[in-house]
Amino acid sequence: MNHAEMNHEYWSVSHYMLLSIALLLIILYIMAGVTTSRWKHLRSWPLHRYLLWCGGIGCAAAPHIGPLAVYAQHHFIFHMANHLLLGMLAPLLLVLGAPITLVFRTLPVIYARKLSFILKLWPFRLATHPLIASVFNIGGLWVLYSMDLYPLMHEHQWLFVLVHLHIFLAGLVFTLSIIYIDPVFHRYSYMVRAVVFVAALAGHGILSKFLYAYPPPGVSREEAEIGGMLMYYGGDMIDLVLILVFCQQWYKSVRTVTKKVPVTDF
Repeated sequence: MNHAEMNHEYWSVSHYMLLSIALLLIILYIMAGVTTSRWKHLRSWPLHRYLLWCGGIGCAAAPHIGPLAVYAQHHFIFHMANHLLLGMLAPLLLVLGAPITLVFRTLPVIYARKLSFILKLWPFRLATHPLIASVFNIGGLWVLYSMDLYPLMHEHQWLFVLVHLHIFLAGLVFTLSIIYIDPVFHRYSYMVRAVVFVAALAGHGILSKFLYAYPPPGVSREEAEIGGMLMYYGGDMIDLVLILVFCQQWYKSVRTVTKKVPVTDF
């Protein structure tokens, strides 16, 4: 594939549409943050939230826009880089951007109450259960790489889109189920989330070693080894940030409870 063909492939009409959607999401977020910051009864929306949201949108768009999207269809290493961006880093940054909180700040009270009612429904409770979210997240990756789904996704456009959509949504819901940044109407204890999180980390690490030893159909051993190492060490770096956020929240909750307990002299 020459440079002209590649340039045409990664700047197709669909890629321009995705780029437009990504820019629109960034603009709407910034407008909501700036507008609500001017209201006297609300505090200014933090600068780091803007940066996290923009970074998350960028990480979610990169696997589908530009050269990275094209290279990933022909090289397993770039595909794995896309997996880390789309399924791990983008969800983490977007969750830390607290978009649901910003939506509640922006909406009139009547619509905020309706949204609150919707988020309390049982489908959301089921989807955000840490165990179920981890099964869809890690289990989906095992299905993708241990079966013939990986080569098929590059042969059928609809399957390619479906797989990427699953990777992103599964990673997003899993991150939401582990760390509570936005309002959460179905809370689970830190112990439950910690146990599920550790199991998910183990499942992700074992899968990366499985790919290292058993390349997917159509992937050379050399690419599988590099891709497996990228998945293992790159995933650990992103998970480390998730661990730090989770432990900080747990520590703050314990301190809050400790302060409320009255001191008694025996």
